[in-house]
Amino acid sequence: MITSLTNDTVKYIDKLKKKAAFRREEQSFVVEGIRMIREVPMDIRRMLFVTEETLRRYPELTDWCERVETVSENVLQKLSDTQTPQGMLAVVKTPGLHESSSEERKPFYMVLDGLQDPGNVGTLIRTAEAVGVTEVLMSDDSADPYSPKVVRSTMGTIFRVPIRTVPDLATELEKLKSTGVRVVGMHLAGQDFYAADLTGPVAILIGNEGNGLSDAVAAAADVLVRIPMEGSVESLNAAVSGSVVGYEVLRQRRNSAGQNG
Repeated sequence: MITSLTNDTVKYIDKLKKKAAFRREEQSFVVEGIRMIREVPMDIRRMLFVTEETLRRYPELTDWCERVETVSENVLQKLSDTQTPQGMLAVVKTPGLHESSSEERKPFYMVLDGLQDPGNVGTLIRTAEAVGVTEVLMSDDSADPYSPKVVRSTMGTIFRVPIRTVPDLATELEKLKSTGVRVVGMHLAGQDFYAADLTGPVAILIGNEGNGLSDAVAAAADVLVRIPMEGSVESLNAAVSGSVVGYEVLRQRRNSAGQNG
């Protein structure tokens, strides 16, 4: 059992939890709680740390991966990112892009430009799976998708949705356009998005919570759209906006498939 807060493994996990650069270097991140831990695919499981009481409650965790260790309550408390730890946490490998599964569907990119709020990023990753997104593309100044708060917000979809972070979104968008993807930017100066054709290969751009899309990314869009609103509301939360447009893509594609069938 690990009982010391200065144990090298404890220091390693604490660093993974706190440092995005270290997570990228190690290609690993931390997950907590029985629901998330049960979601982790076998091939990316690295280490599991659990209290004795929790292991008695969930004896199946003994064989969760090759390295399963018990830890004291105070060690688990130090490593946890929540106020009420569930008695377990795991270190897992960063998932790959699942390219084969993405190729089976019509391209649909959700592009996050400088989103800072971990809750928004996590919610959008979760929504991405629900609406059929084939890849989430992120600028490298967005919140780290593998930070504990983002991972928790995804409710397990972090293991199933391909995520790619790039240093230059505008350049990446030009590459997508060259393959026939229509780039649609959400912008206050845009047209009513309900009038936009979203049935083909598409990339939806969602900007920073306070400033919206950066100029370079907005300029790369084929069309700018906005969500129509009543009253004095000028804009919606980034995660809500992305979800609204994501479901419009899904609706249009389902309607188009029905008509073609």
